Amino acid sequence: MIDVKETLGNAEEKMEEAVMYLEETLAHIRAGKANVKILDGIRVDSYGSLVPLNQVAAVLAPDPRTITIKPWDKNMFRPIEKAIMDSNVGITPENNGEIIRLGIPPLTEERRKQLAKQCGKEGEQAKMSIRNTRREIIEKLKKSVKDGLSEDLEKDAEADMQKMHDKYIKKVDELLAAKEKEIMTV
Repeated sequence: MIDVKETLGNAEEKMEEAVMYLEETLAHIRAGKANVKILDGIRVDSYGSLVPLNQVAAVLAPDPRTITIKPWDKNMFRPIEKAIMDSNVGITPENNGEIIRLGIPPLTEERRKQLAKQCGKEGEQAKMSIRNTRREIIEKLKKSVKDGLSEDLEKDAEADMQKMHDKYIKKVDELLAAKEKEIMTV
């Protein structure tokens, strides 16, 4: 027989992970203002090995339209610029010998809509993950009735599962609404 509390706890953990993954993914989507997270995926060739950009330079966003990168080693300017150019960030770096600047261009209306659509797809992925978790747990609960779990306990657990599902779906919707507002704000 299954432990209902443990099963629901595992389900909540999976749902929480889906929401956390969505938060991380949304943070990497550019919203028209400087966000150093858009550079997180960039790997720089540092003396023969690929390392994250933030391990070879200080990455800051001094104002909403600029990201500055100050390499700790002067020899890293070229590899950092090359890594940024090769990435899908879509911003050309400017080097003045001291720091590398990335000017964040304002988003066009069309690009804003594309980004909002991309956020919607990411949100739908998170919702699917949450729904799948709910479905798996409910199936497990129904099977455990045959193994001796009382029907009342199963129905209560199912109701708890539905409440948990609704709570996490609401979190996803709130995250998406906030990100869409951020993207659409000029």
